[in-house]
Amino acid sequence: MSKNMPSISDAEWEVMKILWKNPPKSASQVVTELKALVDWKPKTIRTHLDRLTKKEIIKVNRDERLYTFTPLFSEDECKRAETNSFIKRVHDGTTKSMMLQFIEDETLTKEDLQELRSLLDEKLD
Repeated sequence: MSKNMPSISDAEWEVMKILWKNPPKSASQVVTELKALVDWKPKTIRTHLDRLTKKEIIKVNRDERLYTFTPLFSEDECKRAETNSFIKRVHDGTTKSMMLQFIEDETLTKEDLQELRSLLDEKLD
């Protein structure tokens, strides 16, 4: 990533999921879409938009009469940053440790294991 990614709270993730779908969006659009998913007050949602703007994760377009918000990072960039942060915090930066725990703890189907094996084989090539 070209820019440092600030951390995103669980609640901010919910806001970002809405913003990644057909941006830009007005605060009212974000409120409407989130109200269908979570029981938050509009003021709470606007507070999250303000925090994300201050963190420079989203930008606000004030050129129009109606402010619109646009993500500055793609969903994939945010997921990668969150994954890397998790691996560093919980697994001392070792992906292998995380993968082993995941494979041992999760109930994976034969198809899941075949898909993982295929992905690992592709990495070897």
